[in-house]
Amino acid sequence: MNLEKILAVSGKPGLYALKVQTRTGFVAESLIDGKKITVRLKSNVSLLSEISIYTHDGEKPLTEVFQRIATKENKGQAISHKEDNAKLAAYFKEILPDYDEERVYPSDIKKVLNWYNTLQSKGLVTDLAPAAAEAKEETAVEEKPKKAPAAKKAPAKKAAAKKEE
Repeated sequence: MNLEKILAVSGKPGLYALKVQTRTGFVAESLIDGKKITVRLKSNVSLLSEISIYTHDGEKPLTEVFQRIATKENKGQAISHKEDNAKLAAYFKEILPDYDEERVYPSDIKKVLNWYNTLQSKGLVTDLAPAAAEAKEETAVEEKPKKAPAAKKAPAKKAAAKKEE
């Protein structure tokens, strides 16, 4: 699954899958219990595909962090987000050794692990790596045909059209 349709809604627990867009917002379905909610445009919503974790070298996309957890856990469940902060920090240091301890708080680590476990329980973790690879392939394929040999052909058609007149 592509993380572009997975949302975190401020004030609502868990993750949501974007279902339908409406004039005043959108309808999202909870990944936890399957209930549908209406989210207004004024609500604070974050797409998981747009979230990054601070590192000493910059930022790492959440998808990459999830892939690292999946690799470490062999696509199984990570440790519980309810563990003590020291244990969570040590675990996260194994996953992302260069994360910035001053800017990534224990609450952030808890959210990441909770979100990962939610996605894993729904069987969506196995699709994280292929989605990222497909996106890279699609952009590479799209860039190649966009080169402009068509500009050379356009004047020839105009010249042919002028001869016919």
